[in-house]
Amino acid sequence: MTPLPPGARIGMLGGGQLGRLLALEAARLGFDVHVFCPEARSPAARVAAFETVADYGDVDALGMFARSCDVVTYEFENVPVATVDAVIAAGCPVRPGAASLDVSQDRLAEKAFLNGIGIPTVDYRPVPDAAALAPALAALGGRGILKTCRHGYDGKGQVRIEPDGTGLAEGLRLAASAPCILEAVAPFVREVSVIVARGEGGTVAYDPAENVHETGILVRSTVPAAISAETTDLVAASGLRLADALGHVGVLALEMFVLGDGRLLANEMAPRVHNSGHWTPEACETGQFEQHVRAVAGWPLGPVTRHFDARMTNVLGEDIRRLPVGLGKADKATAYGKRAPIGGRKMGHIVERVPLGALAQAAKG
Repeated sequence: MTPLPPGARIGMLGGGQLGRLLALEAARLGFDVHVFCPEARSPAARVAAFETVADYGDVDALGMFARSCDVVTYEFENVPVATVDAVIAAGCPVRPGAASLDVSQDRLAEKAFLNGIGIPTVDYRPVPDAAALAPALAALGGRGILKTCRHGYDGKGQVRIEPDGTGLAEGLRLAASAPCILEAVAPFVREVSVIVARGEGGTVAYDPAENVHETGILVRSTVPAAISAETTDLVAASGLRLADALGHVGVLALEMFVLGDGRLLANEMAPRVHNSGHWTPEACETGQFEQHVRAVAGWPLGPVTRHFDARMTNVLGEDIRRLPVGLGKADKATAYGKRAPIGGRKMGHIVERVPLGALAQAAKG
């Protein structure tokens, strides 16, 4: 892979907050960013050099976009695979490739892929329609989390069903609306995620973060996670194995459950920079956004040495208006430039940095 020189143009499929933070890092490294997004003046486009407003299915617009770029990447996993194919057909490389999108866009395909490369997941059953829900529940002991196979995020498109019938009516409606997957409820003691990068010179893994979710939305990520050194190594190894198996170029995230007996089960992957890695720019030698730009541009990956313990907290909805009031002197704040502070919508985040070992010591105390 020939490294792109500063001044080259990186295309971005998607205009959300992840694209915005990637565009800012790309600009710092000397690249121009061209954002392709159906939404005019998206958060990413407002900090980019160029913008194309068009549907992801507009082949003509995609062709012009591709011919203007030296490489194209994407900032969220629901970009249609056909969109990536159209960019490649127009002569521009896309990193990560379509394989990472294809696997991550369907929860059934994702579970099968993870198990196929030796990364275990919770037990699961396909639920292609409402009639398939009852036998799937019976196979999993009457309890499970029903999720749409595609397009669910931040707790949307899923419902928990209990043996007493709680959630069953909602689950039947969900299964009637779209193909679903029923996942067994994992008896986990904590959730962790690892951010890995694959590019020129190999792969690297950041320290795993421990994550807390509320109503399906990530609220807080803390590093270091309260796990053993052995478990830390196993989590990192799983993420690196996934990146290699996909032939992934760029950053990806793997979320995992840590069970009471120490076993690990993969929850889901994201073929992109990730909310649970937002602490990395403030706490590490190289943050996840710079790392992704380096990888897609063919530059050597940066070191992932962590210099601080860190706690990242998401700022949701109207809380963004109170962001300045809630900041401590050592906190680092990032706002995403979204226009409407809708309840539950991620509007920004705060990273609290403390000396190495401080959070681990506090957890023991």
